[in-house]
Amino acid sequence: MPLRRTHRAWLTAAAAASLAFTGIATPAHAEDVPPGAPEAWIQEPRTAEGSAPPLTASGWTAPGGPASPGDFTMTPGALNAETTQRVARLDAVLPPSGVQDLLAEANRTVEPWCSRDSFGTAPNPDIKYCLQSDDSVSREWIPQGITGVSDAKDNESWGEAKDIQLFASYDGWDPGRETDPNPATGDCTTAELEANDACNQKGVRVTFVQKRTNPLTGGIEYKYRHVLLAWTYVNSADHVSFDGLHAAEYPIQKGVHAGGIVWYGNYLYVADTRNGLRVFDMRYIMDLDPDGDAGTHDVMGTDTDGVKTTANVEVKTKVGRHNNVWYSFGYRYVMPQVAAWKFKAAQTNPKGSYACVSTGAPKASHISLDRSTTPDRLLMGEYCRPESGYPSTGRIASFPIAALEGRTADVTAEGWANYLPLANGGAQGAAAHGGTLYVNESKGTDEPGNLWRYTWSNGQLVQSGQAVKTARGPEDLYIERGTGRLWSLSEHRPGVAADCTANRDTADPVGTDYCQRVLYGHKLSWLDGQP
Repeated sequence: MPLRRTHRAWLTAAAAASLAFTGIATPAHAEDVPPGAPEAWIQEPRTAEGSAPPLTASGWTAPGGPASPGDFTMTPGALNAETTQRVARLDAVLPPSGVQDLLAEANRTVEPWCSRDSFGTAPNPDIKYCLQSDDSVSREWIPQGITGVSDAKDNESWGEAKDIQLFASYDGWDPGRETDPNPATGDCTTAELEANDACNQKGVRVTFVQKRTNPLTGGIEYKYRHVLLAWTYVNSADHVSFDGLHAAEYPIQKGVHAGGIVWYGNYLYVADTRNGLRVFDMRYIMDLDPDGDAGTHDVMGTDTDGVKTTANVEVKTKVGRHNNVWYSFGYRYVMPQVAAWKFKAAQTNPKGSYACVSTGAPKASHISLDRSTTPDRLLMGEYCRPESGYPSTGRIASFPIAALEGRTADVTAEGWANYLPLANGGAQGAAAHGGTLYVNESKGTDEPGNLWRYTWSNGQLVQSGQAVKTARGPEDLYIERGTGRLWSLSEHRPGVAADCTANRDTADPVGTDYCQRVLYGHKLSWLDGQP
């Protein structure tokens, strides 16, 4: 039975109490280095514009205690108008693809109820999907955020398409650059590029997953397709071009971690940890291989120079326009950023650390959507690890998501904001439904993660029951209303050492496959019935 929309009675009480990167250049980007790099790699300037709004809480209170909603205030990106113009130019050159067309061309297979066991002694979920083996063990792509069509549409359908999940992964491995004396700006050598295209920093990709009926056999199948996220710019030759989002997280650097994503209407919101949100549009998905034959190098359109261009999706070491040929790191589909939201307060969270400040601009570590409220709300929370001088366990707040569509005025978190009740921090994802907040806490790979449940009482987040053990390396959360499932995914991969906790690059314990990545869903009714 579909989950019923309910008004959040606890919101009034909570409201009352709450109110008392560094650019990376490689040979792949030779023609396409924008003026002013590396700062121009970023969609928005990193320097805060304006000052923080007045606070409605004075600072750190306690785990679960009230925080300041005003700290989460975001302002429209200063380059949004320019970005709109660049995306329009790109749209005139590259063929469009709708979501349903993309899904029809899904080229990879999900295995439902696979044998991989990321749960160990934890209870099995209601449903579990395994990715293809190369994605399940990829050293390069680390899964993070998750959303789906239940977020996107009230009727949980995108046209005729149903049963769709999306998850985001960031590029966490750049061999060659890692050994450079200055890995943030170092280049890969030609030999390194030829040996491993992973040397290129590709940024972030989003994967579309669908349970569907095979048109030939009539049977049920589970298919998926990767889409490269990009941002546009105009190069020195006055050609519109694009590049990846450049998410360099290990070691910790500026970049887009994509720790949370929300699909709402036409828009895909992607968490940008130190800045706010990146915005993408389902109406602007570009297809660089419309005939489906990578070897034909399809003809594209013309930019303002009137020169005809072609596309090459066979070459995996280039991106953007080079000598009138378009490249996309080998991906058929590209989705350019259309806008951004940036925290208005100054970003003072320490770099190179998981510690968080208690006031001022937060980190956008994870996001989710709550459709059980009126209006629908986007939740934003922090991943923090308390340490000396930084007691915060991570803050969480919410925005009326419709307010993010206008991009003409600041948007402030409304009603409530809280510190998460996790004594040691470590919230990887959070989602709310019907007055309950569900929070994923990772515990490494030596034990399952924790899925916590909280409710609001007099402005405080209060624990409800005990932690439910879940997958190792649990990440973001997404509520699928029609099936009554709380979806998540695991991030760890096998490697070469005794366990898989260090740098996401080591192996499963002997006789296990804890570090095989899975998408999984727990029934909300089962979770809520746990002691």
